[in-house]
Amino acid sequence: MTLGEFARKHKTLFWSTNAYDQLDERAVVEAVLNYGDWETVRELADIIGYKKMASVFSEDAHLPRSNYYPKIVSYFDRFFKKYA
Repeated sequence: MTLGEFARKHKTLFWSTNAYDQLDERAVVEAVLNYGDWETVRELADIIGYKKMASVFSEDAHLPRSNYYPKIVSYFDRFFKKYA
């Protein structure tokens, strides 16, 4: 499954666009971690892997103007340190 197919399957996470095939990994990871449920996180991990997801997350999560919620940053910092 491609990221575009994944985004199309989970349209409610990407309410601001209809161009699902043009979404980059950063946008998909951000939407899934912020708004997705655990099953959606696991499904994305099956596509890109936990290491890649952790890498994308760590690039953006601690920027001054990050779109990640503080609770999400706290949880996934710990999760990725342990499992990725």
